Amino acid sequence: MSWFRRVGFAMTGAALVSGWSMAPPVHAQTIFNTPYPAVIRVAIRAYNNPTAPILYVQTLGFEEYCEDVLPNEWIPSWNEEALKAGAIAVKMFAWYWTLHPRTENGWTYDVDNTTNYQTFKYLSGQYKTDLAVQQTWNMVFVPPDGAIKPLQYRQGSAHRPGYAYIGTYIMSQWGTEYWAKVAKLPFTQILSLFYPGYQVRWV
Repeated sequence: MSWFRRVGFAMTGAALVSGWSMAPPVHAQTIFNTPYPAVIRVAIRAYNNPTAPILYVQTLGFEEYCEDVLPNEWIPSWNEEALKAGAIAVKMFAWYWTLHPRTENGWTYDVDNTTNYQTFKYLSGQYKTDLAVQQTWNMVFVPPDGAIKPLQYRQGSAHRPGYAYIGTYIMSQWGTEYWAKVAKLPFTQILSLFYPGYQVRWV
């Protein structure tokens, strides 16, 4: 037994004898013990400039936020399967950050309105992208333990499959359109290409 383990056992015994208790273990936030947030706090930076100071923090419904982000990150005319993959990525990314807020110059927020997080423009939702969010709202894409992870994504190259991103846990936005339109893959298989080992769950 190592010296560190012996000290650990001694401290535990002392805690029991003296009546004080050690802090309980911190449990990971998963889809099994954490519900969707009702709202999200968005720091608004001037002109959607990632380096601009925060003007104010806007609080709005979590689903509304996702609907406003998707048409700014995915092209609304894209294949519906690509949009569904995007809708789940946008949602999981935002959900993660509501669990990890930050404070800057006195403003506490979950995300901002720029590419520091996801591009947000109020009331920019469109029918096709709103539908993709709504149709996948009760679905999440997570590792087997249900941990809430931010599904990262990048633009990728126009009209290309995004081979360089496959298996990297970063999804190519243009890749989602390629695999949906050209390869005719459903959004669940598109997600699996980029986030291997993750799975669709219902919440």
